[in-house]
Amino acid sequence: MARLDVIETFHGILFPGHLHTQDSLQLALKFPFQDTDIVIVSYPKSGTTWMQEIVTLISSKGDPHVSQTVPNWARAPWLEHHYFAETSPTTPRVITTHLPHHLLGPALQGSKAKVIYVSRNPKDVVVSFYHFHKMANFLPEAGSFSEFLKQFLEGTLHYGSWFDHIKGWTSQTGTMNNLLPITYEEMLLDPHGAIKRVSSYLQSPLLEDEVNNCVKHCSFSSMKSNKMANYSLVSQEIMDHSKGSFMRKGEIGDWKNMFTEEQNQYFESIFKSKIEEEPKNTTL
Repeated sequence: MARLDVIETFHGILFPGHLHTQDSLQLALKFPFQDTDIVIVSYPKSGTTWMQEIVTLISSKGDPHVSQTVPNWARAPWLEHHYFAETSPTTPRVITTHLPHHLLGPALQGSKAKVIYVSRNPKDVVVSFYHFHKMANFLPEAGSFSEFLKQFLEGTLHYGSWFDHIKGWTSQTGTMNNLLPITYEEMLLDPHGAIKRVSSYLQSPLLEDEVNNCVKHCSFSSMKSNKMANYSLVSQEIMDHSKGSFMRKGEIGDWKNMFTEEQNQYFESIFKSKIEEEPKNTTL
């Protein structure tokens, strides 16, 4: 199933047809979640792979064997991808999704599944997403950064509006007891604390040396060299590795190397108009 040029439009949001079909998206909205499920939710390029790695390592008490021998898309498969039904379930099941809350919320209603929402400074998100478009042959041509930034702010890129995504999920923090919001910045600046927060939330306590092993094996350099996490197993036809690396820099504030002063002012004005008050865990 290559379908590299196919675009699926679902509830007004564009999805790459290489990974999604109308059926797979429809099935995701009716998915019977179990109370033991762990659901990693994010907008693309917000730290998803990192959280998949953290959850894997926590569940194995810091032992890297599983994270170094099983691809992350098999360990924490994507709910809305067409291959999801064929993935062997782990126990507890770890499920990943980019779906916005207004689509996935109803399926989670009444479930005690533990949801982890990963967010990141949107300026870094758009820069990372732009570079990813250059290597991912299942996404449209990136074009100029200026044009890409405009599409991001208008919410017309694949996976929809970042603003709708962040507002939809973070607005649930007061009503959903089973939602842990965590930021990319937190994971980078205090990996030890972030891992302890996640392990506590998952009710999977770790000894100090187990936490240290998790920190070591989910570091950016460790993931970048791990074939099970860095997407180098994906064929050149699907991801052109000559045009970039899936694990690029893993930094905070890389947007400053891309944005002009004018683009920054444009971004700030749209940001303020769309989010009058910054939701929790949204930093610029």
